[in-house]
Amino acid sequence: MKKLLLPVLLLFFIVNVTLAQEEQEANTWRTGGIASLNFSQAQFSNWNAGGENSIGGNAFVNLFANYKAEKYTWDNTLDLGFGIMKQGKRDWFKSDDKIDLSSKYGRHLAGKWYYSALLGFKTQFYEGKESMDDTTKISNFMAPGYLTLSVGFDYKPVDNFSLFISPASARLTFVADDDLSNQGAFGVDPGKKMRFEFGGYARVQYRVDFLKNFTYATKLELFSNYLEKPQNVDVNWENLLNYKITNLFSINLAVTLLYDDDIKFAEVLDDGSTKSVPKLQLREILGIGLTYKF
Repeated sequence: MKKLLLPVLLLFFIVNVTLAQEEQEANTWRTGGIASLNFSQAQFSNWNAGGENSIGGNAFVNLFANYKAEKYTWDNTLDLGFGIMKQGKRDWFKSDDKIDLSSKYGRHLAGKWYYSALLGFKTQFYEGKESMDDTTKISNFMAPGYLTLSVGFDYKPVDNFSLFISPASARLTFVADDDLSNQGAFGVDPGKKMRFEFGGYARVQYRVDFLKNFTYATKLELFSNYLEKPQNVDVNWENLLNYKITNLFSINLAVTLLYDDDIKFAEVLDDGSTKSVPKLQLREILGIGLTYKF
């Protein structure tokens, strides 16, 4: 059943996009996105200053399909990203990995406010390790995987901005990998494959084109688990800046800040012992390459 979850959700998004293209009242739909493919390479031979041969690349796709009618709205997004690199004689190493699918339906309440329900799903494609020289697995497909169902209110003053507030949100954390499940990774009990949380959720989304060749998109998500340590709010803030050089080439900067109280890191204490603590996580990817905006 769990193996069917991702294909079903991806199919659901594809159907949404297809309906958007076939909709007769085209002015009620807004569809588009960015697809980019970036490469990097370094080669050294008898180089006195030193250096190590390397090659890498990453790709991402950011899509949206939003429908707006007189009494309701339906917003859908799909973000995919994957990157790999190889340095010297080391094995290939994953540098980026992301699957993020969201669908939100709203009925008009008053003014710019809507009653809304949101379904979100996140995971990654492949197993990950902490560093290029590390052999310890720290993540995998559906380890973690997050499925969120929220009901609440959505404020949409303009088409490219949304503030969604949910006082009632259920989140399921999946750890389908046996090794990580046995470790109790990502907040599940050791040996368990799933964890249930219920709490409050908020999401802000904004997307804008400016200065002719720039596009900026941001998403901030906050979640507080009512059932355990509600004061420790999970934070996920994603930012993407695209500068179009020509019709085919552009510069992309992606920055993500993440804090999850259930994701622990080893910290060495003054007495030499270690303990597991949550930490603020940062990911930054700068790339120059082929980009198609639609």
